[in-house]
Amino acid sequence: MSNKAAINSEKAPAAIGPYSQAIKAGNTVYMSGQIPLDPATMALVEGDVEAQARQVFTNLKAVCEEAAGSLGDIVKLNLYLTELEHFGVVNAVMEEFFTEPYPARAAVGVKALPKGARFEAEAVMVLGD
Repeated sequence: MSNKAAINSEKAPAAIGPYSQAIKAGNTVYMSGQIPLDPATMALVEGDVEAQARQVFTNLKAVCEEAAGSLGDIVKLNLYLTELEHFGVVNAVMEEFFTEPYPARAAVGVKALPKGARFEAEAVMVLGD
């Protein structure tokens, strides 16, 4: 018997490939990367990297809530930026969505992201702590 379950929120963008928005295994939820897609239109949000970061964290929040958690339950966050010079902007937006203790985190510069996004984030959440 498997304790693995797919998580799917209509308030976050639908998967654009063969993957789930998140997988819950026991009390741990592994969230796929979110890019700044508007879930209603499946188009990238307009604006700068700040607007993109805000949409990415809003999408992650929707997946967390669908899994009966919150952004505060995230223990690990991986950030991907096409331009590392935007790191400070992403940090400022992150502070709007997260409170201390902040999740452990990595930030990586990448050459490109799906659909021309400038920012992506993936997370691991633990429920019931």
